[in-house]
Amino acid sequence: MDRMIYTAMTGAKHIMEQQANTAHNLANVSTTGFRAQLDSFRAVPVVSDSMPTRTFVVDSTVGADFTPGPLQQTGRALDVALQGKGWIAVQREDGTEAMTRQGSLKTNENGLLLTAGGQSVQGDAGPISIPPDVNVTIASDGTISTTDRAGKPGQANIIGRIKLVNPPEESLERGDDGLFRIKGGGEAEVDANVRLAGGALEGSNVNPVDAMVNMISLGRQFEMHMSLLKNAESNAAKASQIMSLS
Repeated sequence: MDRMIYTAMTGAKHIMEQQANTAHNLANVSTTGFRAQLDSFRAVPVVSDSMPTRTFVVDSTVGADFTPGPLQQTGRALDVALQGKGWIAVQREDGTEAMTRQGSLKTNENGLLLTAGGQSVQGDAGPISIPPDVNVTIASDGTISTTDRAGKPGQANIIGRIKLVNPPEESLERGDDGLFRIKGGGEAEVDANVRLAGGALEGSNVNPVDAMVNMISLGRQFEMHMSLLKNAESNAAKASQIMSLS
């Protein structure tokens, strides 16, 4: 009976954690470039001389769903969406490199090109700075060119190129800030095959219907584990009554 209690207890605990991850995915259904988190259950035996037949449940974080999200046309010059696989390299506050698919870019008061989250967009030669009073065009290979907004139309000036990378998906891990980085640290190499779509944003790849169905399913599984614990408690009480009679 104690084996049933152990399995039901650990199963219920990790179902609650997986429910929290599903709720997090559902909360980001409208977040640009968001990648859904995937989880799975597995049974692990307890290695012990006193409990060799016991097993407990763990929630294994498989990683992220890298399926591309839908493209939404915005017409904004600083909005870009990755076509297919690939990432935009950004610089975190601690100076390390991370990756994102959040293509809603902006400039600060100093002209530095940033993501919507405030991270500096990396170029081939470091951060990218855009001069004031210019029209900005971002090409499919990440090249940023500008033309004078006030004067007559003239030749475009190339000021930099966004660093586009595409490391193997199995080498990536998600940080608490929602950005992805290479396991163990390091920077990704530029991939010339990654392409951008200008004037568009990539939506979240979370399916709200699937997320809601998953939340209902997890809720029912939690109730099942609670029923097992109640049955174990009832069996223990009846066993105690029988022992007291004998």
